[in-house]
Amino acid sequence: MYLTATCPYCVRAKNLLQRRGVAAIEEIRVDLHPEQRVAMVRLTGRRTVPQIFIGDRHVGGCEDLIDLDLNGELIPLLEGDTSRA
Repeated sequence: MYLTATCPYCVRAKNLLQRRGVAAIEEIRVDLHPEQRVAMVRLTGRRTVPQIFIGDRHVGGCEDLIDLDLNGELIPLLEGDTSRA
């Protein structure tokens, strides 16, 4: 997950993932490492944080993650069942 320390959406996304059983989140801090923001934009086409990847799949930002959860698609995605995602 690309994020900054002070972003409330980043905190919200991390909390949701943890509630869904994600024990370890790789955090790439674009506020500490500006070159990582360049990489994030190149990968996602977006400048805002968080930008969330589950495995190799870019799922988007916090609202996108919440939508996946509300639609019942987040847990299967986390479990590796891409047929529903």
